[in-house]
Amino acid sequence: MLYSFLLEFVDYLSFLNVFKYITFRVGLAVFTSLVIVLIIGGPFIKMVSNNKFVNPIRDDGPEDHIIKKIGTPTMGGLVILIGIILSVLMWADIKNIYIIFTLYILISFGLLGAFDDYKKVKNNNSTGVSFKFKLLIQIIISVIGISFLTYYLDYQEFTNLYFPFFKDLFINLGWFFIPFSLFVIIGSSNAVNLTDGLDGLATVPVILVAACFAFISYVAGNIIFSEYLQIIYIEGTGEIAIFCGSIIGSCLGFLWFNAPPAKIFMGDTGSLSLGGSLGAIGIITKHEIVLAITGGLFVLEALSVIVQVISYKLTGKRVFRMAPIHHHFEKKGWPESTVVIRFWIISIILALIGLATLKLR
Repeated sequence: MLYSFLLEFVDYLSFLNVFKYITFRVGLAVFTSLVIVLIIGGPFIKMVSNNKFVNPIRDDGPEDHIIKKIGTPTMGGLVILIGIILSVLMWADIKNIYIIFTLYILISFGLLGAFDDYKKVKNNNSTGVSFKFKLLIQIIISVIGISFLTYYLDYQEFTNLYFPFFKDLFINLGWFFIPFSLFVIIGSSNAVNLTDGLDGLATVPVILVAACFAFISYVAGNIIFSEYLQIIYIEGTGEIAIFCGSIIGSCLGFLWFNAPPAKIFMGDTGSLSLGGSLGAIGIITKHEIVLAITGGLFVLEALSVIVQVISYKLTGKRVFRMAPIHHHFEKKGWPESTVVIRFWIISIILALIGLATLKLR
């Protein structure tokens, strides 16, 4: 809104032309969301602590979690969402169809996560709403969003699935694009949710993936850069770089409070909404496979749970000492900080590999 307001005065104040540059507004988005979270984070933590919105700890989790993490407030994802939403509304073109879509996914999944967190606090257990209910609502939200997006977009390439490392290799998914998109958004949302089990573990990988896609969305929305990198040009996707910048700033600000030992957890409010948003961005930029590479840590965490469940149901035996896999290493004796930092390193490597796919074609 502020961006649109300032553009009205460009003819009278030439220095306002700088706001036409996406790169400038990305920087403003990062800074704005960061400052917002840092300002409201402290009072928010005090408020949820006073109202006993504390995070229930899993009884079957690592033993030291019960001692160290009990009493830590949750629903910190609300702070992240406020920072992202306000920053996007200020610096992005809110008439852009992609901005509308990503905001819809962010807010809808955030509300679902907030309800889940509320149920956990109210019932004083780590279960919350049932998985079937959560999945059903995620499907409904995603179907509405994808249907809206495909209705308003008029270019045929949107239903294509492009493969990295190849110049012209793609598959037109046709009507299968809708269930595929559901899989990407819902899978990404739940994968980030599963990763969010240790202080700061999910936050930094989200920042890294958002940074990668800030660059990808910018070049995909620039006809010169997209032709040079031989990736599909998608008009209007440059605005998504501002959304990604807002994610980066908000998560950096939240990390200030979430760094070990965490003063607050993001909860499902943050993890479901952030994961869903990243999935939506992957679909918009037509880099769904690159999303799986840059967000490979989230994929690994999700796969560890799937493998554990399947193995236990079929054989009665567990592959890992505990799933998701970060708890497995804790059970093996790794300190929490060691697990977190080593997983961050893995995320950095995967992010670099994901970016390399843009050039190696």
